Amino acid sequence: MAESPPPAQTPPSGQPSSQGWARRWAKNNMPSREQMAESRWIRIFGRLGPRVLHSEYWRFTRRSVPRGVAMGLFVGVFFLIPGVQIIGAALFCLPVRGNIPIAAGMTFLTNPFTTPFLILASLPIGNLFGFHADGGAITSMYERSAPMSEWLAWLASDAAPALVIGLFSIAVVSALIGYVISIVVWRWWVARKWRRRAQRAVAGAD
Repeated sequence: MAESPPPAQTPPSGQPSSQGWARRWAKNNMPSREQMAESRWIRIFGRLGPRVLHSEYWRFTRRSVPRGVAMGLFVGVFFLIPGVQIIGAALFCLPVRGNIPIAAGMTFLTNPFTTPFLILASLPIGNLFGFHADGGAITSMYERSAPMSEWLAWLASDAAPALVIGLFSIAVVSALIGYVISIVVWRWWVARKWRRRAQRAVAGAD
């Protein structure tokens, strides 16, 4: 049976509210059902669009949250295209019944700061499969402000398949790790919630 989140509590005066911070982050990074309904990208996928808005993909349960985390990390790492990631995460949640807001929020872990590191890390991983992409060429071209033609020529070499395979490998591993961690965190959170209820019940009986 799905566990519902505990009611919000007002923190003591002078202490920051962690729930307030989490809610602000969620509001800024997780799309609402109304925003999804108005997205032109969702309408492109025809019949899949209405499915994204179904309530089962927006409930926070012990199964949907870890699946949403996994799908969000996979899409966020593998598809490094801003704007496409949120829609991709939503669509990937459909077959596994993952939580769409969580998946969308996880895609923000890949951003302009982390993307260069992901690209540089993916190349040596892709080279393990027989390719010979030169990661140092990225730094060199960036420092020289190389023209687009040079970047495209670099991608046309072994760089493109090495990059794709490397990103895919990192995405799969990240999704698996995120899935396991979110299960552990969810169980800890539920156990903590029930301990607090039991303590309040004992205190009330006294």
